[in-house]
Amino acid sequence: MAKQFVRFQYKNKIDWGLMTDENILPLQIGDKSTKDLLVDLQKKRIKLNLKSKKRIQKKDVAVLSPITAPCQVICQGANYSKHSLESGLDPKSKTYNLFFTKSDLSLTTAIGDVIRPNHVELLDYEIELGIVFGKDIDLPLDVKSYHPNEYIAGLFIANDISARDIQLPQLQWYKGKSYRTFFPAGPILLVLEPGDYELIQSLELNLKVNGQLRQSAKANQMVFPPKESIAELSLFTQIRVGDVLLTGTPAGCALKAPGKLKQIFASFLPEHKKWDLFIKGQKKRTEYLQPGDLIKATIRTADGKMDLGEQIIQVKQD
Repeated sequence: MAKQFVRFQYKNKIDWGLMTDENILPLQIGDKSTKDLLVDLQKKRIKLNLKSKKRIQKKDVAVLSPITAPCQVICQGANYSKHSLESGLDPKSKTYNLFFTKSDLSLTTAIGDVIRPNHVELLDYEIELGIVFGKDIDLPLDVKSYHPNEYIAGLFIANDISARDIQLPQLQWYKGKSYRTFFPAGPILLVLEPGDYELIQSLELNLKVNGQLRQSAKANQMVFPPKESIAELSLFTQIRVGDVLLTGTPAGCALKAPGKLKQIFASFLPEHKKWDLFIKGQKKRTEYLQPGDLIKATIRTADGKMDLGEQIIQVKQD
């Protein structure tokens, strides 16, 4: 059965632990990287003494990101059909898997703050299922014959925070998604066991802002599921243990593309005027994040067999 691991700080020391209910069983391995933790688990260098009474209450620790830098952060865009529509893309004509990258500088804790830079007005949320690789990929994988459970070591909740007024008008996806704190990760690193891969499709993603449900979907609604996406990634990039893949966000983001008539009208305008009109229209949408907003996100199966914990993030102004 998949195991829940957390990276935490307790009495000024950083360690990894195994979650047991609301308690943490410290591994006493220090501040290891995600890569080193996974390698040690694979090589059985870490002993999990479940009978040990040396446990810490979760409420007494500061939970840190279970994803550590440096790592490669690869993302998928418009990987849920309804999100494609709200982004202005036709899912029927989009026949390609959209990949982009995000800086690992944006990594932050799952319990904490997202800082909105002073020059950003259109701050958006994106709950995503994060995959952590547990095996290097140096050669192309055959999508028909390879087994994804050999390469997917763990899962975690990711929030691909996005500055839409940077990402879209400036065509700066990397910059618009990579400011500090724009990548809340965790709180749980769910390390999978053989056979757990099949349960991924049953995971339910839910995100609320100030108690209002904004995003809700099942992982089986992805246009390009992990097996297919990893095989395609292997054609053009090298993957290392500890690298991550964010598998796209469901519908319900603050972003909503203008209607077709407005898009046709805007196509006749100079580029800067088109984007001025876009930003003006987006500013009318109350769904964009504001200082003080509280974001809560969960990913779990209905039966609780797989649970990635809960992110609790508050928006603050730079």
